[in-house]
Amino acid sequence: MSRQRLVITAVLSGMSQSEAARRYGVSQGWVSKLMARYHGEGQAAFEPRSRRPHTSPAATPAHVTDLILQLRHSLSQAGHDAGADTICWHLHHDHHITIHRTTVHRILTPHGLVTAQPVKRPKSSYIRFEADQPNECWQSDFTHYRLTNPDDTPGADCEIITWLDDHSRTALHVSAHSRITAAIVTATFRTTADLHGYPASTLTDNGMVYTVRLAGTGRRGGRTSFEAVLHQHGIIQKNGTPNHPQTQGKVERFQQTMKHWLTAQPNQPTSLTDLQALLDTFVGYYNTQRPHRSLPHHATPAAAYQSRIKATPSGPDPAHAHDRVRHDIIDTTGAVSLRVHGKLHHIGIGRTHARTHVTMLIHDLDVTIINTATGEILRELTIDPTRNYQPRTKQK
Repeated sequence: MSRQRLVITAVLSGMSQSEAARRYGVSQGWVSKLMARYHGEGQAAFEPRSRRPHTSPAATPAHVTDLILQLRHSLSQAGHDAGADTICWHLHHDHHITIHRTTVHRILTPHGLVTAQPVKRPKSSYIRFEADQPNECWQSDFTHYRLTNPDDTPGADCEIITWLDDHSRTALHVSAHSRITAAIVTATFRTTADLHGYPASTLTDNGMVYTVRLAGTGRRGGRTSFEAVLHQHGIIQKNGTPNHPQTQGKVERFQQTMKHWLTAQPNQPTSLTDLQALLDTFVGYYNTQRPHRSLPHHATPAAAYQSRIKATPSGPDPAHAHDRVRHDIIDTTGAVSLRVHGKLHHIGIGRTHARTHVTMLIHDLDVTIINTATGEILRELTIDPTRNYQPRTKQK
């Protein structure tokens, strides 16, 4: 039973207001006000009144609250980030309203627009890194996305490759393909570099389209066409630890944002052409209109990319030539095969040496083929990358 009910009941039963005040440890003035309230409001006086002030001059105006809820709804419907920081950015840049993110969060919470994540890993537990200059490091990865048939049934699966600047988070290249191959990785890298300049380094996972350093026996130690381009320009290649995608966290997070936006579109793509058009629209918005929470002042990626001098490769280092040793057997046609820059080349030795075990000493494009048993040099040559078959004699 509330104190108000006890005091009112005691007074109504015949106890004086002063005696009720002494018994229940309250002031006589409070008892008088309580009884006056009871006579005016009835049983509503039994419940304590709110201490909320009648006016709140510092309260957020109603039209700003409505605008915050409207922005939250429109951004969410479009598949964009709709957190408090993003809403604050749009309020400041589009509506010239400055408001703190905690105020936005406090407005969204009563409307059920904030999802609690108590088990989410704290940010302090992550090891963060960021390149100091644009083009100092490019991250790359590819992800899957399923097309939709005209009858709205699931269509063919395709893959989307991304090249992302580590410093500014700018999406330098995003394209859709039926399947990502080593040739596509090389082609998209060259296309991106022609537009933005070659980076000083790259960071990818250990997929075979990026590197063969973890490939099986017979392929390990070689180079893909992508790795050959990096070596040609003196670009440092970095690969994440196997089964640890957090190393490529920036491009992984970009892909999550991109796919969230794609799935929110009312007209799902039915072909690679349709998907590429959507990707171009998203990249334009992401780079130039969307504030990025990880950048200073929540700048857009394009603004951060253009605000500093770009890094460049250090150039080829002759001291780091590509040396490797391969063991093989000459086939019945008198040739051995060697993969160079991701492309298979056949080297003629002679049918008289068929089934002979050989050791190949490879220094970039220079190859020496030695009979493993006798030590005899069977052939020395420089690989011509433009030819699949390397004949024993020069063509006239």
